[in-house]
Amino acid sequence: MKLFKEFKEFLNRGNVVDLAVGVVIGAAFKAIVDSFVGDIISPLIGSIFNMDFSALTVTINGAELRYGAFIMAIINFIIIAFVIFLFVKAVNKMREAAAKKKAAEEEAAPTTKICPFCKSEIPIDATKCKFCASEVPEEKPEE
Repeated sequence: MKLFKEFKEFLNRGNVVDLAVGVVIGAAFKAIVDSFVGDIISPLIGSIFNMDFSALTVTINGAELRYGAFIMAIINFIIIAFVIFLFVKAVNKMREAAAKKKAAEEEAAPTTKICPFCKSEIPIDATKCKFCASEVPEEKPEE
């Protein structure tokens, strides 16, 4: 029973759920990238060199070595790594833009205002000045 309890606690950790979601999304993304490389990039490379690299073989003592498939695997890896690099770079750029926008919005929103009677700085939502006890008129939003 203790083992089952520990296993249940392990599964309920946020990291396990995050990891599971990451693996599933990664598998889906892999299918997209594999299709891009296999269905678009590899045929283009084959048409440029006018040959199918995956068909290259050599026979040594009756054993067929498919070195062309290995070459295509290396090319596919480089292409996939480059596509993922571009994707991560784009996501990071979007995150930076969102963070800058959020920071600008937070910076632009004032948190204090000046009492019109005593000219002291008071909180933006104050209805009464804590320094002169005057009723502070509500400011109309600018349009």
